Amino acid sequence: MDRIDAMRAFTAAVDRGSLAAAARKLGYSAAKVTRGIAMLEGRLGMRLLHRSTRALHLTDFGETYLAACRQVLSALDNVERGAAAEQEQPSGLLTITAPLRFGQLHVRPILDAFLDANPAVQARLLLLDRIANLVEEGIDVAVRLGHLPDSRLFAARLGEVRRVLCASPTYIRRCGVPQAPAKLREHACIMERDGAETELWRFASTSARSLLSISVRARLRVNSAEAAVDSAVAGHGIARVMSYQAAAAISAGKLVILLPRHEPPAIPVSLVMPSARSKTLKQRAFFEFAVPKLRARLAKAASEIGNSKTGAI
Repeated sequence: MDRIDAMRAFTAAVDRGSLAAAARKLGYSAAKVTRGIAMLEGRLGMRLLHRSTRALHLTDFGETYLAACRQVLSALDNVERGAAAEQEQPSGLLTITAPLRFGQLHVRPILDAFLDANPAVQARLLLLDRIANLVEEGIDVAVRLGHLPDSRLFAARLGEVRRVLCASPTYIRRCGVPQAPAKLREHACIMERDGAETELWRFASTSARSLLSISVRARLRVNSAEAAVDSAVAGHGIARVMSYQAAAAISAGKLVILLPRHEPPAIPVSLVMPSARSKTLKQRAFFEFAVPKLRARLAKAASEIGNSKTGAI
């Protein structure tokens, strides 16, 4: 008998007034109940009960230990009831992470709809422009951009996004269109992160499968893609951002895609969970709810950007 079962035996013996009655309640033999209580007393080095032929009487320490047993068993029963409820309907806290702008545009509306359909679920949406450790940070579901090196993840492919070069029509009228990646050295470039004055931007080569590395100089450095897009829309230079980050401005004609033939390979987007074997009902429910909707949103966004005007050959 383990300690929890022994605590149940001790509590039942006190409540029922005898070892035999406790055994009948728990479906144990009287000898098993006796051994369980003796095990607790041996572990504690203290007597819990005075036994007589007619009744059981708690020792002073037994009264203290009984109160502790009731608290532990009550907490355990509550957790077990919650686990049983989780198997019947999605419930509990669901933690999701996604890249900042992607999460704002695509994940949050879907999560809102999921919560409307599942009133027993509470959610925490972490919008992070970094790769979070799902297990260490207690994350149930994550949107990942890029190839997945961790084969232990349960993943569903949602689509892909592009890394696009874009500028406003105002900037293009004033400064012209770069006809090749190397020509970017002659233009004002907006860098999405605050770092060195120069940075390598990589582009696909039309003559080989390798990528070209072009050193460009920042006219403006910002620490968010949203700021880079806003500055490009305002005509301050050429920005290089993810397609979903600039999608609204591109669709509205506020930004024009440059050098599309030189874009590096598209980046896969996946929805992942830590493990297929350990997933809970709320995780499975969100996965099944979100995957087709996210695929549809990414396909629509890709189509809208693909049909947008480009400013280079």
